[in-house]
Amino acid sequence: MRSEREKMLAGELYDPADPVLVAAARRARELLATLNRAAPGDDAERRRVCKDLFGRGGDSVRIQPPFYCDYGAHIQLGESVYFNFNCVVLDVCEVRIGDFSLFGPAVQIYTPLHPLEHTVRRFVEYGKPVEIGSDVWVGGGAIICPGVRIGSRSIIGAGSVVTRDIPEGVLAVGNPCRVIREVGANGTAGGHSSPHRGRS
Repeated sequence: MRSEREKMLAGELYDPADPVLVAAARRARELLATLNRAAPGDDAERRRVCKDLFGRGGDSVRIQPPFYCDYGAHIQLGESVYFNFNCVVLDVCEVRIGDFSLFGPAVQIYTPLHPLEHTVRRFVEYGKPVEIGSDVWVGGGAIICPGVRIGSRSIIGAGSVVTRDIPEGVLAVGNPCRVIREVGANGTAGGHSSPHRGRS
């Protein structure tokens, strides 16, 4: 018989109150508490926590606390991923993020889903993985919904709600998020300036 964690990662209905999952979530919250209260200059402590927290990429991730997640172990990061203040990643399924991707403040990445039938969702839930390519830039306050894939080099406008896959190399904005234009080879978006400044 498969464990509740195995069912969770497979996108099947699982019991979030399973003791193994509860213990894993508690461990993540303890690590996050340490990360979020670490002194600004204590880079060694932050790096130690990130290595323990993330499934991959903790050795190079750049985070402006506070940062929040469910388990951390299901977050697979490429090289030098950047999270600005107050980002949330709910990783009941895997979240894969490629090299050098940037996330503005208060970006939220969701993998959990709940059954529509209320008597079922009292006890079980499920999820869908999220995959984000390399060199993606997600503007502040954007929400990335379960099951979404975002192609490499794409830009997601601030405040967008991404409910469907976004291809590579495009600027996409809005609620629901829609492709506006391709991003030029020189980093411009069809002759228009980028929708954000800095790392917003």
